[in-house]
Amino acid sequence: MQDSSASTQGGEGMKIPLMDNKNFLSGLFFIGTGGLGIFMAQDYPMGTALRMGPGYFPIVLSGMLILFGIYCLIQGLLKPEKLPGNWSPRALLILPIATVVFGLLMEHAGFIPALVALVFISAYAGDEFKFTEVLLMTVGLVVGSWALFIWGLGLPYPLIVGY
Repeated sequence: MQDSSASTQGGEGMKIPLMDNKNFLSGLFFIGTGGLGIFMAQDYPMGTALRMGPGYFPIVLSGMLILFGIYCLIQGLLKPEKLPGNWSPRALLILPIATVVFGLLMEHAGFIPALVALVFISAYAGDEFKFTEVLLMTVGLVVGSWALFIWGLGLPYPLIVGY
């Protein structure tokens, strides 16, 4: 009788190695990204909360990433969860290509063509590419991005180069 109660109380069963622990690896990623952000922004003047300098936002955001990373790391140690399934070599190849194409098209074609290409190429990285869904998502993202970045924030991106 004792054996069955002992196995149900603390019996987590099989141990998950740290390099296959979803939350632990996420925590390391967030901590690394936050540390890199602080390192890159360390030469910018910080300012104060009322008069923010150019380093204020990246340093505060990076600090928050590090704190979130510590939380994820602890969660990974307390409640280990195995990484799901398999990796997609297709996505690992296509997504960086989509980012490069976006950067090139932003300069040479404009905001709208760059964003359309980014969405369509990125969507192709998945297993279930449906043209109509991607088209609707593209229209929504273009309108929303235009409203936020160009109209709302006033960023000087040309919508289409030459127009």
